[in-house]
Amino acid sequence: MAKFMITDEFWELFPEAEIAIVLVKGIKNTEAHVADVRQEINQLLKQSSKEANKFLTAEVFSQNKVISVWREAYQQFKTKKGVRCSIEALLKRVEKGIGVSPINPLVDIYNAVSLTYGLPCGGEDIDTFKGDLLLTKAVGGELFLALGDEDYNNALPGEVIYKDDEGAVCRCWNWRDGQRTMLTEKTENAFLIIESVDPDKSDDLEAAALLLADLTKKYLGGTTEVTFMNVVDRELTL
Repeated sequence: MAKFMITDEFWELFPEAEIAIVLVKGIKNTEAHVADVRQEINQLLKQSSKEANKFLTAEVFSQNKVISVWREAYQQFKTKKGVRCSIEALLKRVEKGIGVSPINPLVDIYNAVSLTYGLPCGGEDIDTFKGDLLLTKAVGGELFLALGDEDYNNALPGEVIYKDDEGAVCRCWNWRDGQRTMLTEKTENAFLIIESVDPDKSDDLEAAALLLADLTKKYLGGTTEVTFMNVVDRELTL
């Protein structure tokens, strides 16, 4: 069976990082399936956006801790110019009063969890993976077509990425997912990720993962399995 592995190259950069994985199997990620509870999911996303203001207490946006820790992390490896961590992108929308719009049920659920706990969350369709999935440093040139893009923008040498045998799955650690592995209404089996580089947020990471598993099962059905990974526990069977 395929595995998810976090390599030595990653841990050399971030020995204190903690990553929670929620494997969900047999879900129904369709609007038809959630029709009766769609308003609940929308309200969950709306309420979490309001609650996220608790992370924006500094006058200067970048000086809020949930943002500054990730900016510091991004300085440790090669990145595409101007990219930011996914939680910063969500919180920027909150700061501007734009809010976070619904995308599809599973994405909405993990965005709500991300905003509630101030941690980056992401997700991929397991059935699109080619071979093992790695969190590692890029060799350079790993194929990548970002969500919303029409042209490939491949990984840079030394960039932290999730990748499989076919190319990059998510660039700049947790900046943006690729079209090949994105969650869609056809997704039945998903790989959900929550990441932390702040040791003070260990409890939040655990709570966020358990909430993500519970909400996914509640609204989309299927089964869930939560695994916490660190410098010691760095491999998981998918």
